[in-house]
Amino acid sequence: MNALRPRVALYLDLIRWSRPAGWLLLLWPTLSALWIAAHGFPGWHLLAVFVLGTILMRSAGCCVNDVADREFDRHVKRTAGRPVTTGAVSVKEALLLGAVLALLAFALVLTTNAAAIGWSFAALAVTLVYPYAKRFVSMPQAVLGVAFSFGIPMAFAAVQSRVPLLAWVLLLGNLFWVLAYDTEYAMVDRDDDLAIGMKTSAITLGRLDVPVIMLCYLVYMAIWAVALAKYELGAMFYIAFVLAVAQVVWHYTLIRTRARAGCFKAFRLNHWLGFTLFAGIAASYALK
Repeated sequence: MNALRPRVALYLDLIRWSRPAGWLLLLWPTLSALWIAAHGFPGWHLLAVFVLGTILMRSAGCCVNDVADREFDRHVKRTAGRPVTTGAVSVKEALLLGAVLALLAFALVLTTNAAAIGWSFAALAVTLVYPYAKRFVSMPQAVLGVAFSFGIPMAFAAVQSRVPLLAWVLLLGNLFWVLAYDTEYAMVDRDDDLAIGMKTSAITLGRLDVPVIMLCYLVYMAIWAVALAKYELGAMFYIAFVLAVAQVVWHYTLIRTRARAGCFKAFRLNHWLGFTLFAGIAASYALK
């Protein structure tokens, strides 16, 4: 048993277990969609499926991403110590772990309905495509935006056995949020990425990075506010919305000088913005 502990520690490092910000960024818009689709609490079964499924798929995505980026990561300060990059975990091990995690997530989806099962294949395809988009797409964060937003149509499919237009509108809005926070993330590695020829939104946007990030935040929040207006969510939602706008302003103060520490802090704390909107939506339904 003691001999297994070092391997388990490496696998936990591979899936970023000690850094939950990644799966939290996926979780809050997914749960928001789940509550909206169900017009309130969706039940413990679907809540468990989407919480556990989000964690599992994010972890599987980390495995695929680190295998795809292993040659690039060794040249970037922040990622040079990742287990696959250093060789502490082999490519075969990482892919096997990713496959097991994805299969566990699929097993959870199998407990829902045919619509959710069908859309899960599209979600998997986008997850597999993203790590390689950085080689060909000038703004791969847009591909990540689709991948990180796919829990929204999945939630509607699981609750309503269909994906209405509202789900796609919310996905579009969420895509702009992902563009905002992942560009902040890309700003941290901009110098290293330029040196190795990686394509990122931070490089493509150049000195327009900060204003475009702010615009993306505002577009995200505007789309969600307009899309949900007819649901009459009440005061709690709008209080949460104001608090979320205040966080956007705070993020501007963190990234305006483009300092690595400030940009990374802004990215790392973005999940609180998603949580704030989810809390407003959940509280509004609870008080109806």
